[in-house]
Amino acid sequence: MHDTLLLFGATGDLAQRYLFPSLLHLLRDRLLPPTFRVVAVGRTGLDDADFGQWLRERLDDGDGRDADVLDDLLARTRYLSLDLNDPEAMRTALSQYADRPSVSYLSTPPDLFVPACRGLKAAGLLEGQSRLVLEKPIGRDLASACAINATLGSALDESRIFRIDHYLGKAPVQNLLALRFGNTLMEAVWQHRWIASVDILVAETAGVDGREGYYANYGALRDMVQNHMLQLLALVAMEPPSELSANTVRDEKTKVLRALRPMTARDVAIDSVRGRYDTGVVEGEAVNGFTHDSDVETFVALRAYIDNWRWAGVPFRLVTGKRMPSRTTEVVVSFKPVSHWVFERPDRERARPNRLRMRLQPEETIELGLMGSLAAPEWGATELQPMSLDLSMSPTPARRIAHERLLVDALKGDQTLFVRDDEVEAAWGWIDSVSSAWQEAATPVHNYPAGSWGPAAASDFLPVTLSTRGQRKQGGKQTGKPAA
Repeated sequence: MHDTLLLFGATGDLAQRYLFPSLLHLLRDRLLPPTFRVVAVGRTGLDDADFGQWLRERLDDGDGRDADVLDDLLARTRYLSLDLNDPEAMRTALSQYADRPSVSYLSTPPDLFVPACRGLKAAGLLEGQSRLVLEKPIGRDLASACAINATLGSALDESRIFRIDHYLGKAPVQNLLALRFGNTLMEAVWQHRWIASVDILVAETAGVDGREGYYANYGALRDMVQNHMLQLLALVAMEPPSELSANTVRDEKTKVLRALRPMTARDVAIDSVRGRYDTGVVEGEAVNGFTHDSDVETFVALRAYIDNWRWAGVPFRLVTGKRMPSRTTEVVVSFKPVSHWVFERPDRERARPNRLRMRLQPEETIELGLMGSLAAPEWGATELQPMSLDLSMSPTPARRIAHERLLVDALKGDQTLFVRDDEVEAAWGWIDSVSSAWQEAATPVHNYPAGSWGPAAASDFLPVTLSTRGQRKQGGKQTGKPAA
């Protein structure tokens, strides 16, 4: 395990909310080498003492439980103020840390990846067994992603490049692989003959406050679908790998992304909805709308198709949005009806199909919806009613921050939960087809009140979960909602 971490973007939001807390926890649990050190790099002009005080104010929870560990982390940390667009300044300031293999972590905007990589190369920090970690998104389209990947490839080989999608560090997301490949029941029915549709929902109560400039350049399609949602889709749809190693898993995910049917201008009128939140109420508090001067979307609903043998004709509905009524991430697999219905009550049209609901956050639940007669009167045993087989853990176990797992893997050199270059480019290829189709078709952005489940036009895209009686529209208005 490498013992030197160079953290770029050290005064940014991600570093203070997730990366430094992760390092604190890992150090407390003795999961880092005894000689571990951090070189924090930011744009703000601070010295070591100023940065230490700034970081202490953000990490000290006031109860004193981790006071000694925090002191230890600060003692191991040095701060440098650097312009990442100046390779010579980076070489001068950072070459002293090239004495042993290191991990450089770019928690920066994508437009800094290329100059930062050149500066690290000049400082000798990408040589030998040193590694480079980058926070997604990698670019904002296929062309920019290819340019970044080309620069990275000229500086170090792919086996030492770690592209982070923090969703892959979440234990419930990793459990998708366990459910799929560890159970005969799933193996037998995981294909188009038995599955009618797959829904993937990522709903957030937060808005884009403080990130308006970034979001105006990316939007929900590039920010959420390209990153997290396509990773979830790939894990649900991939073929069984021969082993759980980095390259075999990523090979199968890439095949899925390459098999996504490109969107056309004709498709997007039927298979997509764009939205943008307006003023409203979220969790009892009034919030403002997204008012940046752009036509970018904060909500997107897509119907995707994977053109391969396993998933031919099965719609994958992807829905994500800001300022939703509740924060939830879930995958719902709806199975086809039984081939021959023999019961009078309910009739075939009212029978509820089997559904597997895997909720990833905030609580971890796995529910299987069945039809049975246990709830019916004993003299009417052939009257079927919906039943739920609840496989959730209660209470949900305490989980580590996803970045804790990913930081340890990067320091150890395990790439299984990271994204490869061809995987990134395959995802961007499909995203570009959607974006181009929107532009060609002049797809509108519908306003929706904050605290709702998006535009009324998107109601047919929302998942019907086990605790929901479905999405119903009356007079064109949405009346149902996903389970909270």
